[in-house]
Amino acid sequence: MSLLPWLRANEGPPRPSPRSPAEMVLETLMVELAGQMREAERQQRERSHAVRKVCTRVDYSWLASAPRPTYDLSPGERLQLEDVCAKIHPAYCGPAILRFRQLVAEQEPEVQEVSRLFRSVLQEVLERMQEEEEAQRLTRQWSLRAPRGSLATFRSRARIAPFASDIHTISEDVERDTPPPRAWSMPEFRARKED
Repeated sequence: MSLLPWLRANEGPPRPSPRSPAEMVLETLMVELAGQMREAERQQRERSHAVRKVCTRVDYSWLASAPRPTYDLSPGERLQLEDVCAKIHPAYCGPAILRFRQLVAEQEPEVQEVSRLFRSVLQEVLERMQEEEEAQRLTRQWSLRAPRGSLATFRSRARIAPFASDIHTISEDVERDTPPPRAWSMPEFRARKED
């Protein structure tokens, strides 16, 4: 009698192999693409079936077996899409799927157009990721370069004279030739002229 089956029973359930977040994002996005392609193909079959039903007015669909999928991605196109999916950060995976579903619902594309739509959504997400990374980089640079008291030092270095102007007018020239106006509330003091 062998004890091998008893030893295997005490090991516990097999654990799935640990996967990186990038692999999980890649798999999730590709599964979503495959599901949307199947759905688009099903809708296309239903539309063609409805057209045939209207033309013949007889429904023999119960005789036909479920048709096999007729459209599949080429290996090159699949590899390109997987390469783009691998660049997507896990935080952007959910919004990418939501945007893709929204566009598919709005446009109701043919099966062949689903992969093109998916690629455009992935490009949008990559552009958004790059914009946000650039904004974070600039914010980080600004916070490292500018200390807290930089505004106060800027004020002390730059004096703002709101009434100073480089444009000279005739009235300024006339005012320069006249002595400065005397304030009437102050007494006037003049130095004595010696004869």
